[in-house]
Amino acid sequence: MERPAWAPRSIDISVPSVSRIYDYYLGGSHNFEVDREAARKAMEFMPGLPKIMQANRAFMRRAVSFAVDEGITQFLDIGSGIPTFGSVHEVAQAACGDAHVVYVDHDPVAVAHSEAVLAGNEGAGVVAADFRKPQEILASPEVQRLIDLNRPVALLLVAILHFVEDADDPYTAVAELRDALAPGSLLLLTHASYEGIPLPAERAEGAVDVYKDIRNPLIMRSREEIARFFEGYDMVEPGLVAMPHWRPDTAPEDEDPYAFSGFAGVGRTA
Repeated sequence: MERPAWAPRSIDISVPSVSRIYDYYLGGSHNFEVDREAARKAMEFMPGLPKIMQANRAFMRRAVSFAVDEGITQFLDIGSGIPTFGSVHEVAQAACGDAHVVYVDHDPVAVAHSEAVLAGNEGAGVVAADFRKPQEILASPEVQRLIDLNRPVALLLVAILHFVEDADDPYTAVAELRDALAPGSLLLLTHASYEGIPLPAERAEGAVDVYKDIRNPLIMRSREEIARFFEGYDMVEPGLVAMPHWRPDTAPEDEDPYAFSGFAGVGRTA
């Protein structure tokens, strides 16, 4: 298999990656045949997977615009993946020229591509780090340079927590991040769930098994379990809802049924 120029030498391009599969679903070009193969296998069980990813991105853009309207100009996007069209820095900096954005990911392809996309952008940076180690993220030079933790920050955990198993205690990591943020900060979150998927759970499990097979288990949590991530936050209206129902800019009934899979919400620290 030929290694494209953008793929760092250190990565094994024979193993599928969650962020490259996501890139493929969004119509991006930073994925390999091994990623496309895994994506197509998952889509045999859940053909609407690309619609779910698009709904995630659309929510993220609306929520970032909401944050800017609320006067927030600092964004920390953990599990940011490969920046495709309409990423956080594009939305935030279009709305507010001096917005600062830090992307965090542990996938070397996502980090390398983010660095390339952000070259020359003084208000944005990328950190190679793992969500499960919040202190390393907060202490990183890019966060120190671009984010003032004494002022409100929008923390994005979009489509990442469902890749963190309970054994890795995602609730504690989210609470550590919350405790580091100034009052008035926002948590922007989406999470996969069997609730809302227009398929029987047994069939959706086939897609979940594909992720298990590539050693990136997809943890489907209930609405109640997802709501626990917002402990210590006041929910912004309309609360924790299916993605198309969160402050929509088009009629939710026009959305593909798959767009309603899983939940999205925004919380504010007191």
